Amino acid sequence: MVLLLSTYDMGRQPFGLASPAAWLRKAGVEVRCADLSRDRLSDQDVRAAKLIGVFLPMHTATRLAIPVIDRVRSLNPAAQLCAYGLYAPLNASLLREHGITDILPGEFEQGLTDLATRTGHGIAPHKDEPAGQVPGGGVPRLEFITPDRGGLPPLAISG
Repeated sequence: MVLLLSTYDMGRQPFGLASPAAWLRKAGVEVRCADLSRDRLSDQDVRAAKLIGVFLPMHTATRLAIPVIDRVRSLNPAAQLCAYGLYAPLNASLLREHGITDILPGEFEQGLTDLATRTGHGIAPHKDEPAGQVPGGGVPRLEFITPDRGGLPPLAISG
């Protein structure tokens, strides 16, 4: 099972969870999503996850994620930890200090899917082959897949 976490979407539905959830489910991977600005982190989900991805679209989300990453690491030290989004590469050294093993920039859906399928089959990622990148270190251009919004807050916020 893959657990995707978002720390700072202020009650808005996180596209950074809905989009990769669609990719993962299309690949046959069980995925759970948690918007931690609205929901509590489920210890049960953390312990069950083989791969835990933390969405980092901005600086504040990154800072809020650090204690979450530490907690996740203590609850499930065997899980592979991934940070993805625009601010993941910018904070790579800090994230690695807290146990993140894989860092994916923008256009992260294929990379997360690659990591999840490798993790699900017990195959460790190759250090010289970062997931979701094209040869030469570029970022692939991905086809749009309709986001899977199941289990996430509604798009419209009632007032």
